[in-house]
Amino acid sequence: MPKIILLGATSNISKYLIPMLLSETDSELTLFARRATQRLTEYQDNPRITLIDGNWNNQADLDKSISGQDIVYLATGHFIEANENVVSAMKKNQVSRLIVAGGLGIYDEVAGKFGQWNAKMMGDYTGIKKAAAVIDNSGLDYTFLRMSWLYNQDNNLKYQIVPQGEPMKGTQVTRQAIARLITDIVEDPALYKAESIGVVEPNTEWDKPSFY
Repeated sequence: MPKIILLGATSNISKYLIPMLLSETDSELTLFARRATQRLTEYQDNPRITLIDGNWNNQADLDKSISGQDIVYLATGHFIEANENVVSAMKKNQVSRLIVAGGLGIYDEVAGKFGQWNAKMMGDYTGIKKAAAVIDNSGLDYTFLRMSWLYNQDNNLKYQIVPQGEPMKGTQVTRQAIARLITDIVEDPALYKAESIGVVEPNTEWDKPSFY
C-alpha cells in the first residue's frame, strides 16, 4: 500500500481527490492541513486515513509528517517559502516523488487572446515564477501541473496534457479532471516524472474560460 500525504488537504481539488484515491487505489492517506482534525471530521474514523494538524510554513511539521511517505501532493505551488520547506523535508526524509498543483503562465506559454486575458487577470507573475523554479530545480521526481482555469463539473474528467515548451491554448479544466490526473499518477508513479505539464480540457481553445 503506497503512502501518500496531501499537503493542503482541505483544498478544492482535494475535495474530489481524497474520495477518488480511497475508491480507486489501496493507498494510505495522510491529510495535512491547518486544523485538519476539525475540518476533515468525515475521515476521522477511516482506517486508511491519518489526519495531521500542520502548517507548511513550519519546517518541523513537514519533517515529521513527510517521514515514511511514498508520494507527496502539494495543493498549491505558488509560495516560495512553502515550496522550499517541502523540498527540504522530502530530501531530509529521502522521499522523491512529488506532485504539485500549480498555475499556467509561469513560462509565458499561454498563447493568443487567451494569453492576453490571462496576463491581465493574473497580474505580476514574479513570485509565482520564483516559486515554480524551486520545484524545477529541486532534483526531485516531481510533476508540476500547470493547470488552466479551474471550475467544477461532476463527471467531467476530461483532461489533455500540454508538454513544456508548447503553447497553452485550452482555457479551462475541471477540478474533477485534475483529481483524475493525480490519481492516474499515483497509480503509475512513473507517469510525467520530472516534468512540468500543462493541463487543459480538450476543445476549450477560446478567448477566455466559458465561466467568465
